[in-house]
Amino acid sequence: MKQAIKVALLGATGKAGQYLLQELLNNGYQVKSLIRKPKNYTLSHPAMELVAGDIKDLTTANQLIDGCDVVISAIGQNKDEVLISSLATENIIKAMEKFKLRRYILLTGSNLEVPGDQKSDKNLTGTTWMKTTFPLIVADKQKAYEILTASSIDWTIVRLPWIEKTTERRGLVVDLKDCLEELISTTDLADFLIDQITDKTYIKKAPFVASKPKL
Repeated sequence: MKQAIKVALLGATGKAGQYLLQELLNNGYQVKSLIRKPKNYTLSHPAMELVAGDIKDLTTANQLIDGCDVVISAIGQNKDEVLISSLATENIIKAMEKFKLRRYILLTGSNLEVPGDQKSDKNLTGTTWMKTTFPLIVADKQKAYEILTASSIDWTIVRLPWIEKTTERRGLVVDLKDCLEELISTTDLADFLIDQITDKTYIKKAPFVASKPKL
């Protein structure tokens, strides 16, 4: 039953994370949510537990993941802060190994490069622009991918185009080689992520996920 599944969630205050958290709770999941500033956080729910701290701290990672069944990370890179992607991934994997947890789902941008990609010229141009404009951030996300591929956990990296904040559901376009549309609805994304909790289709894969175009 869904009620028996507890999700460790990172990034619940972000653009994607807010919608994901609400859909998890709506669908009967228990959620253990990492919040850096819990005093400023007003949302409460009987199925939600807050953990105060920063994922850059291994003790916090252990506290978050203890007792959970799956980890979903929707954290982003804040401006002028320490690079987060690879460090968070290292700590999450260590905590997952400690508590014998296997399922990890990570959100990232479509610029992440994976063997087998066949990106369109437009998307290749976008990837090149990101690498030129934000070289350290892109390199750190690529490092996180390499850390995951070297691990034994059941990971899925969800590569995304621009995220549109809306409750509208338009259906999904999922592809392993290229991002075929320009937007993803936050609610479509939440639906896909929740499906990945139990779906094994994309284990150890990095699908591009987008919403179908508006009619």
